[in-house]
Amino acid sequence: MKPVKSLNHIGIAVRAIEPQQAYYEDVLGAIFEGIEEVPNQHVRVAFYRIGDIRIELIESTDSQSPITRFIDQRGEGLHHLAFLVDDLPARIDQLTQFGLNMIDPVPRPGADQMDVAFIHPNSCGGVLTELCQTRTR
Repeated sequence: MKPVKSLNHIGIAVRAIEPQQAYYEDVLGAIFEGIEEVPNQHVRVAFYRIGDIRIELIESTDSQSPITRFIDQRGEGLHHLAFLVDDLPARIDQLTQFGLNMIDPVPRPGADQMDVAFIHPNSCGGVLTELCQTRTR
């Protein structure tokens, strides 16, 4: 199987983005890249850059959002790792054939002009894993 291209971002679930901004900007010196709402996932996200690494703060916009459930069960914190891949649909097919449990059997629109698909943590050593590819449509 072809290696992933790179780590795209680290997703962190938060109750609210704004109270976290001072920590990322003032304490860590992260560069704020912007906030975006992703209606189909019921979240707002803020991206920060520290060197080559991006951090995505994820805030729920709906009480039924998976992020709300995540925070209710586990509290704020590390949510997922996201890796950039080529040909996301083909990668999903390969992973399914390999026996991994996909949360998303087909890509869906995500933040930052990306199509995304998540691999269930039970297939990844307990780590929710997002695969992403720049949207071409």
